Amino acid sequence: MTMPDPLGNSRTGCGGMDAVTAIAEALARAERHSPFLRMLIRNEDALVGQVRDGDFSGALAKAAARLVHEDAAVALRRARGGVALVVALADLAGAWSLEEVTAALSEFADAAIDRALDAAFAAVGVPSEDRRGITILGLGKLGSRELNYSSDVDLIVLHDPAQLPRMRAEDPDEAAARLVRRMGALLSERTAEGYALRVDLRLRPDPDATPPSLRLAAAEAYYQSQALAFERSAFIRARAVAGDRAMGSAFLTTIAPFVWRRSLDYSALAEIRDITLRIRDHFHERQNFGPGYDVKRGRGGIREVEFFAQVHQMIFGGRDPALRAPATLDALAALAEAGRITRDAQTRLAGAYRALRTLEHRLQMVDDQQTHRIPRLAADRAQVAGLAGAHSWNALARATERHVKTVAKLYDELLNTDKVRQPRARLPDRPDDIRQWAREARIADPEVLVQAAGHWRSGRPRSLRAPESRAAFETLAPSLVRAVGTGRAGRAGLVRLDQFIGALPSGVQFWRLLLAHPPLAALLARLLTATPLLANALAARPELFDVVIDPPPPLARIEMAIEELEAYADAGRADLETLLDRTRRWTAERRFRIGVDILEGRREVLEAAAELSDMAEAAIVVLTKAVAAAFAAQHGRIPGQDLVVLALGRFGGRALTHQSDLDLVLLFSGSHEGRSDGPVPLGASTYFNRLGQRLIGALTAPTASGPLYEVDTRLRPSGAQGLLAVSVDSFVRYQSQDAEIWETLALTRARPVAGPPQAQASVKQAIASLLGSPRPAEAVCRGAIEMRRLMETHKPAQGPFDVKLMKGGLVDLEFVIAARALIAGTRIPTELEAAAARVAPELIPAHRLFMSVLMGLRLILPAKAAAAPDRAAASLLARTCGKSGIQALRHDLGVAKAAVLAAWEETFGQRR
Repeated sequence: MTMPDPLGNSRTGCGGMDAVTAIAEALARAERHSPFLRMLIRNEDALVGQVRDGDFSGALAKAAARLVHEDAAVALRRARGGVALVVALADLAGAWSLEEVTAALSEFADAAIDRALDAAFAAVGVPSEDRRGITILGLGKLGSRELNYSSDVDLIVLHDPAQLPRMRAEDPDEAAARLVRRMGALLSERTAEGYALRVDLRLRPDPDATPPSLRLAAAEAYYQSQALAFERSAFIRARAVAGDRAMGSAFLTTIAPFVWRRSLDYSALAEIRDITLRIRDHFHERQNFGPGYDVKRGRGGIREVEFFAQVHQMIFGGRDPALRAPATLDALAALAEAGRITRDAQTRLAGAYRALRTLEHRLQMVDDQQTHRIPRLAADRAQVAGLAGAHSWNALARATERHVKTVAKLYDELLNTDKVRQPRARLPDRPDDIRQWAREARIADPEVLVQAAGHWRSGRPRSLRAPESRAAFETLAPSLVRAVGTGRAGRAGLVRLDQFIGALPSGVQFWRLLLAHPPLAALLARLLTATPLLANALAARPELFDVVIDPPPPLARIEMAIEELEAYADAGRADLETLLDRTRRWTAERRFRIGVDILEGRREVLEAAAELSDMAEAAIVVLTKAVAAAFAAQHGRIPGQDLVVLALGRFGGRALTHQSDLDLVLLFSGSHEGRSDGPVPLGASTYFNRLGQRLIGALTAPTASGPLYEVDTRLRPSGAQGLLAVSVDSFVRYQSQDAEIWETLALTRARPVAGPPQAQASVKQAIASLLGSPRPAEAVCRGAIEMRRLMETHKPAQGPFDVKLMKGGLVDLEFVIAARALIAGTRIPTELEAAAARVAPELIPAHRLFMSVLMGLRLILPAKAAAAPDRAAASLLARTCGKSGIQALRHDLGVAKAAVLAAWEETFGQRR
């Protein structure tokens, strides 16, 4: 047995005190210092006897068994008295930990509430088998199974009018209200035998105007659309405790997205800060440790430990379900395990929480009062110290105060509460003052700023309509304006900032996120001045900043990408529409993070291109399965035949950029003679062409989360005139008999990305056979040169940085490698650099430079302007490519072009 510590930090031994002595000491302290426990000890001889024998669990079970007494009011009160005695003595003797004490109190509360509800049903004549349609949710410490010794229970009651039993013509809402009132009276009314539980129903929406039980559908609508921040934090610790628990659990699942927002919710930080300040103001006389201090609400008290855990849970719990532990100690441990708080903070906060909760229990055990305040009278404080087993109140106070100071320091550091009331600089209000401020700050165009500020304060931007949004933005505005509005591109930067603000769908969370993370405000400024592509994506989905704060790990292999997407999208259970939306969100988040990493110099471009390609492959794999399953529900499947998706071009070579489309060819295994076995059967060709159309639609159709990919299927046999999906046999026959040389060149970068493994293997083998024999050099060269000339006619290079289409550029490099492989009959990897290592190693440096430029351009400028960047964009491009400046980049591009042109002449026997 562990021995008691005044502050709840259990220790063994206690100077050699054994279990019998510890129990005797606990009984003596209870009789000497607690009138409430003294009365129970004198009335409960049987329970005291079991306790003396060390049988706390048996005594607790005997006390709880009193709930079956026929008279519910009597049963509840007698059971509660017995439970209160056993739990107190187990606590005082050190036999149970804090968690065991609070769990025992919570389990009794669950049973008591269920018993009272059952009795309320019985009072109106409802048979036990018909008692349904009502559920009781426990919130606060009851919900987390952390109930304190003399706590009230926070309840929300919900009912389903369609299921609730009631008398004929009785209004279901009134029937539910009557049950709740009867249940509450059974639990809370004081009789000669005391009370069972104090019940608090005020956590329901608008308690002064709503009935004690809410309709289930109305509650779902409220919590999904109108609920306030404190209600979110309350539901972190919610669970169904009585009545129809399945109905309650289903309700909590339904509103989970309200509680656990997937985006990193830094608005929670400001909202809990505001709640903290209101509490500190309201209870200002109880804030400082000493007589009158409130161990629950005081500065550095229990609530601040709980809020410390909950604010981290509200911010990060939407993305990490492991952080959703209801109990405070469990939550602190989970946060430390996930690296969200330090181990030191966890240890110190957990120790403080145990100490303060234990002191709270001692305060309440004296007279069974729901109190959290240290007594003002010295005699009363001496009773608390004596009950706690401390040598004196001063000794107990000194140890407690250390914990209080620890909590206050950590909590203030989290919320910056000592700074929140300091006035902050903001943009002036009057146009002339804005002009003066702009001149002093060296803003490029003060008049543009005056117009923009007028727009921001007009109430038109949705992101600035809420007072909280405006307040946060006004704090950020001066630094943002300075970051985007100075220098040669300052006017354009101000215009982009104004456009960005106008495009944001909402602002409270976004602006507060930037306040909580100043480096993000600086990053936003860089995005606005450097890359409209990422800035526009952020304006449409501000939560994309989450992946900058909390970056996902790189996708080291395709299997990892598929597993992550399937988990993110809940692919096994989500309907197709939801899956399409979640796939787009996942892709957008990772694409945004990769783009930021490239611009910030944190990602090697070939790795980024490979990851972008793996993301696309994962999306195709997941969506192919889902689309095929939905299609099969109507048309069945064709036994032994499957769709295979073939990637070509940059996708086949795992070299996608942020603006790449996907070159796809759709094949199916087996013959044309197959027929599906569903309610509406189809022949094989029709089946797979319709399925292919569905898949292309799933990849290209915009949803609420935006577009996914553009798809190009013109590389299929016979191009745009051919069928969308053809059999593998037909594809092989076409490639071997009818294909032009350029089509065979394209096949060197073809790889299957979706379909059953056996079908993919068959396609791989077929492609290897097609490319495995040497081709006549003259035919290959003639076909390649003709196709390159045709491409140049229809799509000429657009400028000195068009590294893809310029002479000696990336397309020429691709032609050289593919032609050399065909002429030699060498099967090369689809990745271009690995292929170059086989047949043109001298082109590897050129390929890397071209990819760096291409990736940078696709981020910095829209595709149409990418080949002719202005001075600022060209300078940024040089930095992105790791060059000292634009001249160094031009020089290195010249060297790379020369290497490609030399390889072209060597391969094709003529100058490019």
